[in-house]
Amino acid sequence: MQSPSKKIAFVALILAGVCWGLGFPLGKLVLRETDAAHMVLLRFVVAAVVAAPFALRTPEARALFKSPVILAAGALYGIAFMVQFEGLAHVSVTLAALLVGAMPALIAISAKLLGEKVSRASWGGVAAATLGAALIAGKPDGAGSPLGVFLSLGSLLIFLAWLIVLRRAPKAPTPMAIPAVTVIVAAVVILPIAWVMHGPPKLALSPMAWTGILGLGVLGTLLATAAWQFGSARVGSASAGVFINIEPLMGACVGVLLFGDHLTWALAAGGLMIIAGSFAVVLGERHAPPVTASAGPI
Repeated sequence: MQSPSKKIAFVALILAGVCWGLGFPLGKLVLRETDAAHMVLLRFVVAAVVAAPFALRTPEARALFKSPVILAAGALYGIAFMVQFEGLAHVSVTLAALLVGAMPALIAISAKLLGEKVSRASWGGVAAATLGAALIAGKPDGAGSPLGVFLSLGSLLIFLAWLIVLRRAPKAPTPMAIPAVTVIVAAVVILPIAWVMHGPPKLALSPMAWTGILGLGVLGTLLATAAWQFGSARVGSASAGVFINIEPLMGACVGVLLFGDHLTWALAAGGLMIIAGSFAVVLGERHAPPVTASAGPI
């Protein structure tokens, strides 16, 4: 019988996975009217505005802005999103979502490099997920360009670096403090990069595009990160890691059902290998301690 706190934790993890999964289709809507860098900038500005009361409420929360770890985490977070959505501009929703399924495998590799024990089941999952990603990347079947695949996979490495940095984060005064400060720092880092790349952002967007930006900022950025940190702190890492796979599953399904993406044999086979490998990874890490300051890729 699960305790009420664990049930709430699982609900939070499901919420995080669903919100991250919405990032791909909502991002694709916005990309019809603006470039990736400006879309990410507007997304983080929205998230920063909503996060400000949580980040500025107490002296302890404000002190996080002086933490080198949090500053580095915020910078990595923002840059990772910029790289990821530059990749999304060159690939389909389905392809981008399925590539994210490689994230649990990358986490297992980093755990081994950091001296943690990785089981045989986990390494089997790493191999399956890597082969699945290679299959998709080698035969995208019109779902995207090699550059898009390269950027999408590269963004996962930056997200992984963010995850590792956050393990050294100071104790948070409130559950929302670190996610709030992180997205504000990310917005500050993204602003000059986007400005140099494309100049000032275009604000004369359609109501549909602004709806996507608001959804990305509030749901896909701030709420998803906070929900993941809350849930993953209360269950084992294996259990929490399973919910990462909600993102590629949801993103791929939305891409096929609503965006007209073609579910080719390469996407289907590669996606199944990534998802199966990811489940093997997270279920193989039964003895790993929960990560209290972790977060997923979108």
